[in-house]
Formats: sequence, structure tokens, C-alpha cells
Amino acid sequence: MQPKACQRRTIAVALHDIEPATFERCALIRDWLDDHGVDRVTLLVIPARDLHPLGERSPGMTSWLTERRRAGDSIAQHGFQHERTRRVDHSPLNLLGAPVRRTGEFVGLGAEETQRAVNAGWRVLKLAGVEPDGFVAPAYAYTTALRRVLPRRFRWWAGLLGVHRRTADMEGDGARLLAPAWGMAGTGRLARTLSPALIRAGGLLSRETLRLDLHPADLQHPRHMIALEWVLDRAGGRRDAITYDELFASQN
Repeated sequence: MQPKACQRRTIAVALHDIEPATFERCALIRDWLDDHGVDRVTLLVIPARDLHPLGERSPGMTSWLTERRRAGDSIAQHGFQHERTRRVDHSPLNLLGAPVRRTGEFVGLGAEETQRAVNAGWRVLKLAGVEPDGFVAPAYAYTTALRRVLPRRFRWWAGLLGVHRRTADMEGDGARLLAPAWGMAGTGRLARTLSPALIRAGGLLSRETLRLDLHPADLQHPRHMIALEWVLDRAGGRRDAITYDELFASQN
């Protein structure tokens, strides 16, 4: 009997909040990742942050996304506007004092509104020539209605603790790969203070797959970037960079 081959160790980096207003910073971060040997990244694109389709608003950005896909990156739809459009006064997050915008774009939306928003975002990206492979909800805030819509449109969708793959029956959360995402958890002073330690801990504790979340705003926090650089340098030579599209294949 042949011994079982060692499981491949991987790093899956996701770059969040890509839109015309953040494009230059996102392109800079993507080049920085290349400099650190990360040749595969999942790019999370906001279809219509200000309700103007990105294909019309920023042809240069759509060209860049097309080039990045050809180079091996994957495209994910990151909500529709990435902002809450409805206030939910009874949400537990609101009761704890969380800002409304940070509680998730789809929280408080009904089934029809959720489906319209998801489908509209998908059409915007497809018309721009960058049809998404998967979906990541803003703030990782998933609702029952959103979970029901996603398998009809996407091959995978990612949460804070793992990535889900569509299954044949398209019911429930599908197959899940458990892999927590490590990044700056919020914009407050406490999050900025703790993030470097958490990033380093993620780099040390992650086993087969290390997921890292990067945002355009990360460039404003040197200590956070230094921690990310430490993790990437440590992963170099030990882990292969893959996209979320490739995550499940890497586990076989």
C-alpha cells in the first residue's frame, strides 16, 4: 500500500473593496503582493458603489481586472453597493452600538430584494466583461435569504470562517472548507491595535490553508502592513498561492 501524499499547504489572499475610488490603492497592493511572491489573488469587486456601473465609470479598472484574470487571479462579486440601504433598529448589532454601515449590506432585506441586488451586481460585472466566479458578502454578513440565492448564481461564496462550494442539489450552505480569514477586524482603535498580533497568530496557527484579507485602507496603517509582510515572507517557499476558485481542488 502506497503512503498517502503530503497535503499541499496553500495561502489564499483576498483583496477587498475594489471600486473606482480605491482602484489606485488596490493596484498598488496587488503589485506589492506580486513582489512578495503571491501570484494568485482573489479580487473582491464592488459592482456599483454609487449606483454607476463600474464598466462606464472606470474603463481602466475593468481593463486591469481583465488582465489580472488572464494572469491567474479570480474575480468575486462583493455585494452590490457595499453599503446598508435599510436601517434595522432591532438588529443585535445595532443594539450593541455597531455603526449601521458595518452590519452588512443584505441585513434587513427580504428574499426578493436580496435576489434583485445579487442579480443586478452580477449583471453589472458581466456587462463589464468581468463575470464573477464567486461571492463575498460585505462584512461577511450573510442572511438566510442571501444563502438561498447564492448557489443559483455562483460556484462558491466565502464567509469569515470558511469557503462554501455549490453542491449538485443547490440547497443549504454546500460543501465547506474550514479556513478562517485573518485581517483587520474593523476600523476602530482597538482593531488597529490588535490586528498586527492577530495577523501573526494567523500565520502561525493556520494549517493546510492560510487565508489573508487585505483592504485598500490597510495602507494607512504601517504596523498592520509590517505584520502582513512578516506573514507573507514566512509563507514564501512554504505555501503555494491559490485563489478561492482553486481552494477545493487543493484539498484533493
